[in-house]
Amino acid sequence: MNRVIGERRGLRAAAEYVRSAPGTYVWLLILFVTTVALHRMSPGFEKEFLRQRSTNIRELSKNPVRVLITSAMWIDSGRWLPYAGLYTAFHAQAERWLGTLRWLTVCAAAHVLATLLSELMLLMAIRDGVAPYSAVNTLDIGVSYALAGVIGVLTYRIAAPWRYVYLFVVLVLFGVPLTTGPTFTDFGHFVSVWIGLACRPLVTGRGKAWNPKETLAALRG
Repeated sequence: MNRVIGERRGLRAAAEYVRSAPGTYVWLLILFVTTVALHRMSPGFEKEFLRQRSTNIRELSKNPVRVLITSAMWIDSGRWLPYAGLYTAFHAQAERWLGTLRWLTVCAAAHVLATLLSELMLLMAIRDGVAPYSAVNTLDIGVSYALAGVIGVLTYRIAAPWRYVYLFVVLVLFGVPLTTGPTFTDFGHFVSVWIGLACRPLVTGRGKAWNPKETLAALRG
């Protein structure tokens, strides 16, 4: 009986958590549906299908608004489960803290600005002969820029001095790829983190910062 009660309480707590971050889990549901759809496509059809929804230079020059939206609805890796964990760990936390509208603002800013800046860098590389012209068709879809932006803004959710430890780890994780054969997506991820950090005005009035030390003390009783 106690086990059944515990399971019901756990399910209620999980349901309440999902309801507290509706945008996160609606987006995650969309990604689940589109990932299932990708697995049902033939490789050739999938490549062309995703190319038309990619934020590469060619598609951005023709349908910028459409591809900026649709590119955030697909995962090119075809692996949905890791994103379920990442969305719960970062997006849901940010949405619960900032509210849906402010959270969406951070996501949109990071996704759009990092995409445009990284594709501009790629365009300059093509112009200078560093990258081949065929790179205008490079597949560029996914949700990682928005995720990196949210990871950045969550810096302000943590109280000092833990905030600086978190920020250091984040900058190292996203900065190291820039020193070892960087790609335009590595640049986009790093820029996204800084866009998230630049969203500090959105965190004003969102309550007391989380202090890990206080949480540990409470758990110890």
